[in-house]
Amino acid sequence: MSAEATNPATAGPVAPAAPQALTASAAPAAARRKSRPRIDLRRLGRAALLGPAGRGRLPDAISHVVEAHRAHHPDADLEPLRRAYVLAESSHRGQMRKSGEPYITHPLAVTLILAELGAETTTLTASLLHDTVEDTEVTLDQVREQFGEEVRYLVDGVTKLEKVDYGAAAEPETFRKMLVATGNDVRVMSIKLADRLHNMRTLGVMRPEKQARIAKVTRDVLIPLAERLGVQALKTELEDLVFAILHPEEYEHTRELIAENAARPGDPLAEVAEETRGVLREAGIPAEVLIRPRHFVSVHRVSRKRGQLRGADFGRLLVLVNEDADCYGVLGELHTCMTPVVSEFKDFIAVPKFNLYQSLHTAVARPDGQVVEVLIRTHQMHKVAEAGVVALGNPYAPATDTSATDTSATGASVAVAPAGDTPATGSPASSDTPAPGPGPATPDTPTPAPGCAAFEAPVRGVVASEAGAPGAPADGERADPTRPGWLSRLLDWQQAAPDPDTFWSTLREDLAQDREITVFRPDGGALGLPEGATCVDAAYAQYGEDAHACIGARVNGRLATLSTVLRDGDTVQLLMGQDPASEPSREWLEHAHTPAARIAIQRWLAAHPGGGTATADPGTPADSVHPVPARDGQAAPPGPGTAPASSVRSSNGAPAPYSRRADVVADRPGAAVRLAGCCTPVPPDDITGFAVRGGVVTVHRVECAAVAHMKSRGRAEIAVRWGDTTACRVTLVAESFGRPHLLADLTEAIALQGAEIVSATVEPPSQQRVRHTYTLQLPDAAHLPVLMRAMRDVPGVYDVSRAQHQAPAS
Repeated sequence: MSAEATNPATAGPVAPAAPQALTASAAPAAARRKSRPRIDLRRLGRAALLGPAGRGRLPDAISHVVEAHRAHHPDADLEPLRRAYVLAESSHRGQMRKSGEPYITHPLAVTLILAELGAETTTLTASLLHDTVEDTEVTLDQVREQFGEEVRYLVDGVTKLEKVDYGAAAEPETFRKMLVATGNDVRVMSIKLADRLHNMRTLGVMRPEKQARIAKVTRDVLIPLAERLGVQALKTELEDLVFAILHPEEYEHTRELIAENAARPGDPLAEVAEETRGVLREAGIPAEVLIRPRHFVSVHRVSRKRGQLRGADFGRLLVLVNEDADCYGVLGELHTCMTPVVSEFKDFIAVPKFNLYQSLHTAVARPDGQVVEVLIRTHQMHKVAEAGVVALGNPYAPATDTSATDTSATGASVAVAPAGDTPATGSPASSDTPAPGPGPATPDTPTPAPGCAAFEAPVRGVVASEAGAPGAPADGERADPTRPGWLSRLLDWQQAAPDPDTFWSTLREDLAQDREITVFRPDGGALGLPEGATCVDAAYAQYGEDAHACIGARVNGRLATLSTVLRDGDTVQLLMGQDPASEPSREWLEHAHTPAARIAIQRWLAAHPGGGTATADPGTPADSVHPVPARDGQAAPPGPGTAPASSVRSSNGAPAPYSRRADVVADRPGAAVRLAGCCTPVPPDDITGFAVRGGVVTVHRVECAAVAHMKSRGRAEIAVRWGDTTACRVTLVAESFGRPHLLADLTEAIALQGAEIVSATVEPPSQQRVRHTYTLQLPDAAHLPVLMRAMRDVPGVYDVSRAQHQAPAS
């Protein structure tokens, strides 16, 4: 989209645009790979200068685009492309790039990139027009009138905001606008990625500092977005171009390594490929075996990981088959007839990656010790692996409209149903009429972000056009690849970003987390989270700002701290408090990895400068202490946070929420009342109250050490009395000798007495003694003595008492 970008023929530091040619077995590999003629900008420039073709005739300048488009969509209506080119060419006429080429060559090149990936007609129409509104007198209303609302929306989505209006915030706000538009129509980002790829290819004549700035934004934002959308063909080339600009010395060294390998006699990859063809031929499995050279960045990473590179390290074998079942048949033959490296096996067909990627990964060892990596996938999986969401065609076309599909492979299916069974790409929608379905309802109002659960969870038999059909996953669980979970989460947290700088820095941090996991709720729902996420992140992903009341979690059925790092496939049950005044702990920020969690906690702390300490009042210890690992090896109980307060009522008699806890009446009309966590009074304890921050009255047992402390500081007592209900919350301390499974036995004894564990901590063992602290919810305070006796009866427990903290020193 930059008029300053230049033609690759102009001298500059950027390497040739196709570095893959210098790879191991370059000549044989080039012969096996399908040729993709690079667009001739000079020829197109001359064609553009001659003006548009006669009415109804396709201009010569878009012949490359038409050829590539018909390879994927032979029945596509090309009239919208002709009209879009005529408008774009006439609008950009007279504009030149720094290289001296007519500006129209840029939208043509961007459109060719998308056409080669299999984009449908509407996307190509919008890509031809993507700079007209930004750089010419064409308006969005004109685009709508001539090409329909869909094309208008896509063009608007990739149009930059003016620096005159936004100043230094123009770039981050442009990306925010683009991401919001992508939330409604993922094709917006497809056009942006192709646009950036062509600008990166033609970056040579720009000033070095500007090249570096553009390359860094590409590295930090657009390459991760390409990865998440599964557009590997664009991602790998962008990586190489950025590598050449930001690390020219390492790039040149990698180029030399590739050139040296290409000059070596013999090619271990070619030998294993031929052996593989023979094995599959004998097994009767029709397959295409290709050598897939590594791109520059991949070679660089492998060299840093393995040191000295050998011939097999410069590429991989790619085996393409027709049916899903054949993938596993190929795997079995390879593992039977060759020596497999079992540790390298990964099944991304049964469990697809979060970016639509499906394939089997394995490796076989040669007699000389070289290890050859092998990728096994269907032709359809390969198409999706290369083009990602672009391979979905028009994701918003009606499910029944499947006439215009790719001739070489059927429409993109998210699932592992046999290729060819259920096409998902509809015929390209007319550019004059918006396609029905979940497309953009209005151009200016983004669709609200759905639940944070993502389509990353394994889904079988669901195609893009069926995401909203009966039987699709419910309860926030998404099987829609046009609105993946990471994008929904990103759209959620960006709304809370207080300023463009925070959004820009947080976006880069979020996109740097390039691996995702799926964790499951007890009800079967799923949450998509970045790798390294903790229970804190899961809480905010599921509950938003209501997660301030989270007091703990169970991971795979066991109590766990909120700082526990989650793993892919874990089942997480979040334990939520019932106190509306619950607050997050400042320490949660240390365990929050997702932007949604960090921003929510930071906003709360900013709004409550004295909060985040997890204390009942300044004169008492915390309602719940920080947990430590249990001695018997079980997961430690819930972590940082506050124990929820009791349900209370003020002296005017109005009951507060959550009446399942003990009622307390305070002689201060309208005041909120909470039970102190230091002594957890229960009926019929003698109690007294003190006013603390925010006008809240905290209730203590009369004999609590904190009462004497606050009296010594001159704090006035407030009369309080028990209400009518008998439910209560109490903190008990169990002293025991250490032994295996003690924690499990104690919690079982508590559960058998009908008490609910609100929080628990286990201190490190000292001289073979272990101290357990439990905050419990009892349906009836009169049952407390029975509960304490049951806990004392657990083998190894020698004392159970009510919690009584020491008052702080004066």
